[in-house]
Amino acid sequence: MDDDAKGGLLRVIPSIDRILADPLLDSLREIYSEPLVKRLVRAAVDELREEIRRGKGTKEACRTPAVIFRAGGIGMRRLGPKLKPVINATGVIVHTNLGRSPLSMRVIDRIAEIAMSYSNLEYNLEKGQRGERNSHLRQLMEELTGAEATLAVNNNAAAVLLALSSLAAGREVIVSRGELIEIGGSFRIPDVMERSGATLKEVGTTNRTHLKDYVGAINENTALILKVHTSNYRIVGFTSEVSLDELAALGKEAGIPTMMDLGSGCLADLAPYGLADETTVQEVVSKGIDVVSFSGDKLLGGPQAGILAGRADLIEKMRTNPLARALRMDKLTLAGLEATLEEYVRPEGPAGGIPTLDMIMRAPAQLEESAGNLAAAIKGRVGSLAEINVEPGVGRVGGGALPMSDLPGPRVTIRPRKISAARLEQGLRSGEPPVIAIVKDEALLLDPRTLLKDQAALIPNLVGAVLGKE
Repeated sequence: MDDDAKGGLLRVIPSIDRILADPLLDSLREIYSEPLVKRLVRAAVDELREEIRRGKGTKEACRTPAVIFRAGGIGMRRLGPKLKPVINATGVIVHTNLGRSPLSMRVIDRIAEIAMSYSNLEYNLEKGQRGERNSHLRQLMEELTGAEATLAVNNNAAAVLLALSSLAAGREVIVSRGELIEIGGSFRIPDVMERSGATLKEVGTTNRTHLKDYVGAINENTALILKVHTSNYRIVGFTSEVSLDELAALGKEAGIPTMMDLGSGCLADLAPYGLADETTVQEVVSKGIDVVSFSGDKLLGGPQAGILAGRADLIEKMRTNPLARALRMDKLTLAGLEATLEEYVRPEGPAGGIPTLDMIMRAPAQLEESAGNLAAAIKGRVGSLAEINVEPGVGRVGGGALPMSDLPGPRVTIRPRKISAARLEQGLRSGEPPVIAIVKDEALLLDPRTLLKDQAALIPNLVGAVLGKE
C-alpha cells in the first residue's frame, strides 16, 4: 500500500465524537462505564491507524460499526475474565497448572454460604467475645490426624516457613542432602530455610543417608531435624534413608524436635487401589515425629492450604509467631477446608465427596464405559474427518504425589485426517470452554478419568468445531 492509499484510509476513519454518538455503542455502555467506553474507542482508533500505517488497513475496517466491534474486542482482551474453567482431559488428576484439586458441590455450597453472609470467623459464639479463626478446624483436624494440636495457613510452603521461623530461627536445621528438593515455581527448601532465619545443615549424600550422619551433625546449635518427602521424584538403585521411627527416636534421645514436610497430605489409605507408596499424615504422627506439614489442595482434595500437626507446645509457638497472621487463611478457604475435612468422617468415606479421590479410585469398568461413550459421540460428530479409537493409556496422580505410580486406563485417541494433532490441540485449547489435552505419536489423547460431570458431553462439538473450521 503506497502513502497516498494510507493517507486516504486515515482520512476516512470516523471521528471519536461520531463514534461515541452512534447507537451501536450502547451495547458497550451496558457493559462498561462511560469513561471506559471512551478509552476503548480511542484505543480502537489508535490500533486501526497503526494497522493502516503498516499497510494492513482496509476501507471496511474504517467504518463506524467495525471500529465499535474492534473496541468491544479490545475490551474483552483487556477487561474480560482471564481466570476461566477448563476441561482437564490430560489424565493428570492433581494438575498444578490447572488449579490442582477440584472441589465438590458440598464444599462449594459451604464456601458460598459463608461468602454471602457475615460469619463467626473470629467470634466466639459461646463467650460472646473475640475468637480465633483456627478454632473452627482444630478438633476436626486433630481427630483426623491423631495429633495433639493443629494449625492451618494459606499453603504448605507457608507452613514450612512458619515452622522453621518459629522453631529454628538463628539456629541449625539438619536435612538429608537427598531431600533438598525443588518443586514447581522454583520453590526450594534451602531458599525457604534461609528466609526463615534458620541455617541449613546438610548430611549424607544424594542417594544415601544414614542415622550416623544425623548423629554426627548434632551440636549445641541444632534446633530441628527435618525430613522432606521427595514427592515429585524418586531416587532408586543404591539408596538408603533413615526411617521415621529412627529419626523420632533420635530426636527424643537428643532432646531435639523432629519435623516432616510431607507435601501432598494424604489422609486416606490408597493401598487398596495399588498406590501403596504414599505415606499418610496419620502414619507420620503415629511414628512419633513432632511436627508434620502438608497441603490441603493435593491428595487431601480441598482448597489451597497448608496444615501443621503435632506437639501442642511446638504448634503454639507457631500460632503465636507474628508471621502466622501474614500467612493465615481467609474465610472462604477456611470454609472450604472445613467442608472438605468433614467428608473424611462420613460413613461412606471421603471418595464420594472429594473429586480427587474419586478419580484416583475410579473403577476400570467405569472408565472403559466412559471412554467408549466419548469415542462414539466424537465419531458421530466428526465423521470421516478423523480416526477415533479407544486405546490403553496411563494417568498420573500429579501435584508432586506418587511420581512412580501409574494409573492405567483407557484413552480416546483422535488422529485428524486433514490437520495435525498439534493443530487440533491448539484449537481445543482456544475453545470455549478450553480443552487441555495431550498430543503423542501424532494423535490427540483424551483421558476420561479427569473429566468432571457433564464435561464429556461438550467435547464432541468442540472437536467438531475445530475440524470443521479447518
